[in-house]
Amino acid sequence: MELSEIIKQRINFEGPISFRDFMEMALYYPGLGYYTSKQDIIGCNGDFYTSSNLTEVFGAMIGKQLEEMWRLTGEKEFTIVEFGAGTGALCHDILDYLKGNPVFYDKLHYAIIEKSLVMCEKEKTHLNEKVSWYDSIHDLNSITGCILSNELVDNFPVYQVVMEDELMEVFVDYHNGFAELLMPADKALKDYLYELNILLPKGFRTEINLDAIDWIKAISSSLKKGYVMTIDYGHTTEAMYKSCRSYGTLLCYHQHQITDQPYQNIGEQDITSHVNFSSLCHWGLKNGLTLCGLTSQAEFLLALGFKDYLRKTAENTGNIAQLAMKEIMLTRKLLMDMGTRFKVLIQQKGIEEKELLQGLKVS
Repeated sequence: MELSEIIKQRINFEGPISFRDFMEMALYYPGLGYYTSKQDIIGCNGDFYTSSNLTEVFGAMIGKQLEEMWRLTGEKEFTIVEFGAGTGALCHDILDYLKGNPVFYDKLHYAIIEKSLVMCEKEKTHLNEKVSWYDSIHDLNSITGCILSNELVDNFPVYQVVMEDELMEVFVDYHNGFAELLMPADKALKDYLYELNILLPKGFRTEINLDAIDWIKAISSSLKKGYVMTIDYGHTTEAMYKSCRSYGTLLCYHQHQITDQPYQNIGEQDITSHVNFSSLCHWGLKNGLTLCGLTSQAEFLLALGFKDYLRKTAENTGNIAQLAMKEIMLTRKLLMDMGTRFKVLIQQKGIEEKELLQGLKVS
């Protein structure tokens, strides 16, 4: 049975469902959701690229930042927890870089928390040394290290709301096709806006990511000492609710094409929304995570020596013309395109030193 038919049957049985529940089914329904059924969703044969698919230097720069984090946590046992490792490319490149620091590498454990069995199987084909897999962050307690995610939070299912005379929530119904209807918003959605001091003008439509709050609470409770590094695209609250985003930030990716049609290609396309980094900072602080800094991906990579490392590792791997073309391509994609859209948020817990991390320094 097709996923769209399963969603239709649920609506017929329960009545209209929240957009959040629709999005969760579209992305994660066992065996049929976008992330639970497709083998090739990342790369040239998939629907989108991630930074780690473009070059191993991206993982090396994160590895370089992790070295500093290890030093600041006392140079003892250190756990990297990566949520949603995708193809496993980032994990591979981080570990490959850290092999150059044998003292750190010996004390290192890499834990992957993967919701998709399809992705988990793919990761296990080329990741073994130092790596283990877990179903939940709750399987890991008293972590000293870094909890890492790259393009994770944008894929959490979100509620959609519209401000009319009062705050209304978007629900999904079915009448000869999927259709939206508005119902008064739940208190939790109103409380979210109130806590962040957000006043939506009439007609403004946006997303609310309550799953991100649950996530930040869970990782904070498991982190004893160390850092949380969140890499994703999004905005602060001030930018998120500008008039230019009055219809929200929800986007769909299908075969490298971008649309705003979530009710098409159900289970065959990615559905994302921009991350509110102010929200992650707010609820992180309420749960013991203090802010180290928020910067663009471009500034983060440049501060860690991205260009110098790229040139150094490429010196003996091709002719000058090829190297120049590669540097131009990566500069355009990682630093100019993705580099300006993506942000790096770093939070910390239990760190006494006030030293500014290298990746957060202005290059």
